[in-house]
Amino acid sequence: MSPKILIADDHSMIRKGLKIDIQLNFGITDVYEVASCNELMKELVKRKYTHLILDIILTDGSTLEVIPNIKKVYPDLQIMVFSMQPAEVYGEALKQYDIQYYLSKSVSEETISISLKKFLQNEQPPKTSNSFINKQNPFRALAPRELEILHYLLKGSGTKEIAEVLNLKMNTVSTIKTRIYEKTNASNIRELLELASLYNVNY
Repeated sequence: MSPKILIADDHSMIRKGLKIDIQLNFGITDVYEVASCNELMKELVKRKYTHLILDIILTDGSTLEVIPNIKKVYPDLQIMVFSMQPAEVYGEALKQYDIQYYLSKSVSEETISISLKKFLQNEQPPKTSNSFINKQNPFRALAPRELEILHYLLKGSGTKEIAEVLNLKMNTVSTIKTRIYEKTNASNIRELLELASLYNVNY
């Protein structure tokens, strides 16, 4: 079966650039694009895709919220995360969902092409240079659910709002918030925001 690719990114220039790159360099014409988690889930129902390239943050939230469901419903779908978010934080967390491909948007064009080729041919990802990994990053210890809640915390959402959005109990959200502060050694939201800025954790 010839590859059918879906690109999920909230920046139209990134989507279009990737689409053109895949079409020109790999001769794959079946390339579609979406900008939100909602559009992503609808599109996966519409067509049978072989490969999904997605960012962590889309227009309506974090893809960490939908990845577990995608992996469950579409177990054969190959997934690559293409993001500005630090690999040492999100790349490690996503390995729990057996997502091995995590590509930074800041790498060279050559690296992107090499990684895309391996990904689209269903090969093992190229080894990441340790020079890109910041082992001091305090967010490295966060689990996927904690990273989901971190996203809303940094946006300024309160416990009740986070609980409603993620369909969780308020005391569950409170417990996870406490764990986030403990793991990052942040005393309050201001310190958490400063750490996020320092380590390029975007929201």
